Amino acid sequence: MFKQLLSILFAGGLMIATTGCDVEQTSEGRLPDVDVDADPGAMPTYDVDTPDVDVSMKEKKVDVPDVDVDVDTKERTMSLPDVDVSFPSDE
Repeated sequence: MFKQLLSILFAGGLMIATTGCDVEQTSEGRLPDVDVDADPGAMPTYDVDTPDVDVSMKEKKVDVPDVDVDVDTKERTMSLPDVDVSFPSDE
């Protein structure tokens, strides 16, 4: 159960992190001159501002099943992931 919750949170954070990027092309690319003394070409450059993701653990009380003869629940304190995402500002 905990691994499934952790993987869902990780997948959601990854989705937010990849869709929250702000990409701006900072220069044009050009092809190289084709002759014996070729001038090397240049790839375009990009300025990429990615979101800041802060992942930490915090203690929280949750109900967990206690399986003996029947199913009861007990309240326990466990560490759960706490994810904060800060998107880059539009400038």
